Amino acid sequence: MLFEVWAPRADRVALQLEGTTHDMEPHPVRTGWWLTEAGARDGDRYGYVVDGGRPLPDPRSRRQPDGPDGLSAVVVHEDHPWQHPWEGRRLSGAVLYELHIGTYTEAGTFDAAAARLAHLAELGVTHVELMPVCPFPGRHGWGYDGVAPWAVHEPYGGPEGLKRFVDAAHAHGLGVVLDVVHNHLGPSGNILPAFGPYFTDTHHTPWGAAVNLDAPGSDEVRAYLLESALAWLRDYRLDGLRLDAVHALFDTRALPFLEELSTAVDVLSVQLGRPLFLVAESDRCDPRTTAPRAQNGLGLHAQWNDDFHHALHTALTGESQGYYADFARAPLAALAKTLTRVFFHDGTYSTFRGRTHGRRVDRTRTPAHRFLGYAQTHDQIGNRALGDRLSATLSPGLTACAAALVLTGPYTPMLFMGEEWGARTPWQYFTDHPDPELAEAVRAGRRREFAAHGWAEEDIPDPQDPATRARSCLDWDEPGKEHHARVLAWYRLLIALRRTRPDLTDPDIAAVKVVHDEEARWLTFRRGDLRTVVNLGKEPALIPLGRNNCQVLAAWEPVQPPRPDGEFRLPPESCAILGPPST
Repeated sequence: MLFEVWAPRADRVALQLEGTTHDMEPHPVRTGWWLTEAGARDGDRYGYVVDGGRPLPDPRSRRQPDGPDGLSAVVVHEDHPWQHPWEGRRLSGAVLYELHIGTYTEAGTFDAAAARLAHLAELGVTHVELMPVCPFPGRHGWGYDGVAPWAVHEPYGGPEGLKRFVDAAHAHGLGVVLDVVHNHLGPSGNILPAFGPYFTDTHHTPWGAAVNLDAPGSDEVRAYLLESALAWLRDYRLDGLRLDAVHALFDTRALPFLEELSTAVDVLSVQLGRPLFLVAESDRCDPRTTAPRAQNGLGLHAQWNDDFHHALHTALTGESQGYYADFARAPLAALAKTLTRVFFHDGTYSTFRGRTHGRRVDRTRTPAHRFLGYAQTHDQIGNRALGDRLSATLSPGLTACAAALVLTGPYTPMLFMGEEWGARTPWQYFTDHPDPELAEAVRAGRRREFAAHGWAEEDIPDPQDPATRARSCLDWDEPGKEHHARVLAWYRLLIALRRTRPDLTDPDIAAVKVVHDEEARWLTFRRGDLRTVVNLGKEPALIPLGRNNCQVLAAWEPVQPPRPDGEFRLPPESCAILGPPST
């Protein structure tokens, strides 16, 4: 087996394999690379010794059986016995479901999560979006502190566990998307600086020195991240990747890394003969993120639309702190704008940023499925002081309205695990750092952050307390209980409508028509022959729809069809979907 490692500053490098040391030679062609041949089998432990130091894990390690600080293990991907052929599932027409392996079940493993996939197939979602699964310190965490971007967290089940999960998802007809983090590595167990200039002080991020995408040595760093992304798609048969916080990728080169990545993924898609896609998390409100490369865009296939979330959240909750302030001035108007023009900040002034922000989307050239719409995500729940979901504070009717706006709206819908039954379990910020100093720094930082917003420090959950993670695990007894069963049936009905009514997957953003009344707190939008009507107010609303022959296709509370003059009476905190009868 050929072992290779990039260590451009080293004078000597050795491979330690199963206790035996093998000197490595400089690569004859690739500057900075070292290589050697050695007999190895799947599971063999190895590491690299740079200039006589201690053995370090492989920067391209496919497995870390003893955690980020341990030796790497050989993985022979070709030996896995895949059971289910898979032709892929496209993003257009999709319904995504964000899932955290460590809290989806109490066991917190791939196999335990796979045993619950039938629930998702029956719900009607098309893709499972996994939060990061790369190795991180300890057993439990969100996954954004990963340090080995080619490997899989061992407590979840390691590489074989992920493959079994993907195979099981495909057996249910579900695609799998993985959240990957290219903008930083975790603070503990990061060995990359010992090998080469993976980071640069040219730019700084909230996590310290930036990943080196444009300074000397960046060719190899970009290749490192690009090849890691392709490996997930190829070796694990994934259908797409969610790219975390791409606005934190500092890159001044003429060919942006994201454009390079999207090109490579499109080439791999052709080679594999199945659709692959990239979804960016970006706060830039820049349509060039998803614009085709031929139109001078980056060519990513979709992006999260936080502006839609913020407008919806303020309309539902009335919250106005922080980045919600601009949306909260006229929340239904903000919601109407994001339903029809994608971004709220499209060249407008952002008080949170203290400057103008965003760029207008060309609705005539941009299909709606390139933007993800959602009422809740791991960020928007877990980064709250108590990790409270919408269902913890809103009436059942308002949560039903949120579902209707997301699942019948123009954008690719995404749900956060448990949302579909109105889960009452919180989803809080939790860590398991073995380093006591780092653990205390995280604990103190979290409490200090929320104390600045008026919270008592003792009320903020301790991220290191195992009970914080335990509280965040889904309660799988809830879906069978009366209230939760009703919410679940509502989600299933809305997803079924989206699947069977072509108007609900029409890519034409410009065709979406919205009418709203800010004071009365009702809003209705039209997509083809279908109308979604929501009353967020505490009083019944009489909503003028114009003359039509609409029938009630779905309603949270019993309602009568619109009157002959088009007026429609909707109970408080309720919603309905109207349209012609199916043919």
